[in-house]
Amino acid sequence: MTTLAFDVYGTLIDTAGVTTVLEKHLGDAAAAAEFSTQWRQKQLEYTFRYGLMGVYRDFRVCTRQALDFCCDALRADMPAAARAELMDCYLALPAFDDVRGGLELLSAARAKARLKLYAFSNGRPDDLEALLARAGIDAHLDGVVSVHETQTFKPAAAVYRHFLARAGAAADDTWLISGNPFDICGARAAGLHALWLRRAPAAVFDPWEFAPDAIAADLIEVARRFSDAKP
Repeated sequence: MTTLAFDVYGTLIDTAGVTTVLEKHLGDAAAAAEFSTQWRQKQLEYTFRYGLMGVYRDFRVCTRQALDFCCDALRADMPAAARAELMDCYLALPAFDDVRGGLELLSAARAKARLKLYAFSNGRPDDLEALLARAGIDAHLDGVVSVHETQTFKPAAAVYRHFLARAGAAADDTWLISGNPFDICGARAAGLHALWLRRAPAAVFDPWEFAPDAIAADLIEVARRFSDAKP
C-alpha cells in the first residue's frame, strides 16, 4: 500500500486566491499581488519562528499576524472589517486548476494501485475541513491530518512522524506531495519519500542533500505516476 500525503496550502490550494479581494481594497492589481506574496512569506516565517522557539500559535494566528504585519509594512489602509474579510478568504481559497482532475484520477485508481490519499497540513483541522469541502475535493481523500496535535509546524521531524502514526503508514511506503521545498526537505530528512510539485518552471530547489525523489509540473502528472503503481 502506498500512502500519498498532499500538502494543502501552495500544493492543492492556491494562496494567491486572496488577490482579487486584496485588489478590491487596495485598488491596484500590482499592489495586491505584492501584498499576497509578502503575506504568504511572512505567514510561513512566523511558523518557522514559533517552531524554533518551541512556542505554539496555530496557523490561523500566524496568518492574522502576517496580515497585520503586511498592512503596516506596506502602509495599506486596511480597516478591521477588511482584515476580517481577508481572513475569511483563507477558508474559501480555490484549488489549483489541475487539482480536481488529478485527485479524480488518483481516487479512481485507489483500489487497483493500492493507494491511500491524505491531506497533510499546517492548517487547523476545522479550517482544513472547511477549505477542502468548499474547494470540492474532500471526497477524494481518505483523511485529513493536521500538525495541530503536535503543537509545532513543518518541517519539524515530529509532524512527519505524527502523519505516519495517524495514517497507519510506514515511511518507506509514504510519499509527501508538496509545492513547498522546505516541506520536501523535512519529509526527506524524516525518512519519507517526497515529490516536489514544481508549479513555477523557474522555481529553484534548495541546494541541500534532502532533494526530492521526483518532480512533477502538476497533479495530473502526479496522478499518472502513481496510478501506474504496482501492488
